[in-house]
Amino acid sequence: MQTDRERDHHGRDPREKPASFRIPERIPVFALPNVVFFPKTYLPLHIFEPRYRQMVADAAAGGQCIGMALLKEGWEANYYGNPPIFQLGCVGRLVGVQSLPDGRSNILLQGLERFEVRQEFHEKSYREATIALKPRAPESALDPAVRAYLIKVLGDCLHAREDHPYWQHFFREDVGDDILVNTLSTHLDCTPLEKQFLLEADSLQQQARRLIDLIQFKVHERDGVKGWG
Repeated sequence: MQTDRERDHHGRDPREKPASFRIPERIPVFALPNVVFFPKTYLPLHIFEPRYRQMVADAAAGGQCIGMALLKEGWEANYYGNPPIFQLGCVGRLVGVQSLPDGRSNILLQGLERFEVRQEFHEKSYREATIALKPRAPESALDPAVRAYLIKVLGDCLHAREDHPYWQHFFREDVGDDILVNTLSTHLDCTPLEKQFLLEADSLQQQARRLIDLIQFKVHERDGVKGWG
C-alpha cells in the first residue's frame, strides 16, 4: 500500500502490481472512543450521525478509504467537535455499504494498513487528515515458539468460556501469523487503550508478545492473583 506521494515520476511504483489498490494521501478520519481497527481484519459499523453519513457518501464517491482512530481521554466534552485523537490509526477500504431508508447505513471496512496523522483538516463536517502509511518491517513469520506460546496462553484464558469452540479455527496452522495476531487483538476482551498499545507495536513479533502479556494478566486477574508473581 502507498499514498499518492510515494509513486514514481510516472505515477507508478515499480514494485507495485498494476491493479493494486492505492490509498489516498488525504482521507476522512472516523474517530471513536471504543474502537481500534487492525490491518487484515474487517470492521462493520452502523452510521447514523449526519456528519458521518456525509463522510461515507464522500468516501464511496471518491477514494474508497476511511481512517479509523481512537479518541483520547476527555473526548466527552467536545465529541461533536474535533477532540484529540491518537496519531496512529488504521486505514480501511470501504467494501460494503447498505443504505437504509431513513438515511442511515451499515458499512463494512477492510483493514489495509496502519497510518500516522500528518495534518488534520476541519473544513467539512467531519475530520480529514493527510497521512503517512506506517507498514511494519517485513517479517517472514512469527518465531514458531512465540506463536505456540500465544496459542497456549489463549487456550488457558478461554478454556472455561462457552465460546471456546469458536476460537479453535484460529489455531489452525494455515491461518497466517498476521491474521492470527490482528484478529485476536481485535476480538479479545481488552480495553481500547490496551488495543491501541497493540496497534502501536513496532513489529508483529512485538505485538504478539504484548498480546501474550495482556492475556496472561487477564488470566491472573480472573483467577484472583494480584500482580505477576
